[in-house]
Amino acid sequence: MKDTDIKRLLYAHLLCIFSIILSTLVPALFLENFSILETHLTWLCICSGCVTVVNLALYLVAKPNTPSKRSSLSHRVARFLKCCIYFLVSCFGYHVIFVLYGAPLIELVLETFLFAVILSTFTTVPCLCLLGPNIRAWLRVFSRNGVTSIWENSLQITTISSILGSWLGAFPIPLDWDRPWQVWPISCTLGATFGYVAGLAISPLWIYWNRKQLTYKNN
Repeated sequence: MKDTDIKRLLYAHLLCIFSIILSTLVPALFLENFSILETHLTWLCICSGCVTVVNLALYLVAKPNTPSKRSSLSHRVARFLKCCIYFLVSCFGYHVIFVLYGAPLIELVLETFLFAVILSTFTTVPCLCLLGPNIRAWLRVFSRNGVTSIWENSLQITTISSILGSWLGAFPIPLDWDRPWQVWPISCTLGATFGYVAGLAISPLWIYWNRKQLTYKNN
């Protein structure tokens, strides 16, 4: 494992963190009364868009898992459409899971769905950029000792930390603190965001710290 690869990973993660910061600060310059709490749904859409664009740009520039053979235009179009379908399935899948875990079934449907969108952005979009619409690759990466690169290692960490953060964010909701951020699903989306940022910051450091113990099949 080369230190330059870890640096590339670190720089990529810093850009992802920077995109979240920009999605919070820049819209406030153009939208009146914009804030994470007061215009939460607008912020969710902007943050999801910024993170997606940065992930796509990083994939095109870094190309961590680029195949050796050039694919045809029709293959690329079909791959893109599959990725869009996978993303939509992920959004609806998360939405159903949230409802099963106690989210309102009829009320606040848009809020619940946008929460599913932002969590899919933090988890599914990086998987699609790195692994493509390949269920076998996904199962391999998230199985024990299935990773083949530091990029897949970081994918494990950021995905798990995002889901864990959203789960922890649900704990303050039933408490009688009467805080504005306890309204569904603000605390959950903030937890998912903090979890995603924590995963982005921790994974390069963890990989660097354990670089001598980590071995990959393709190395």
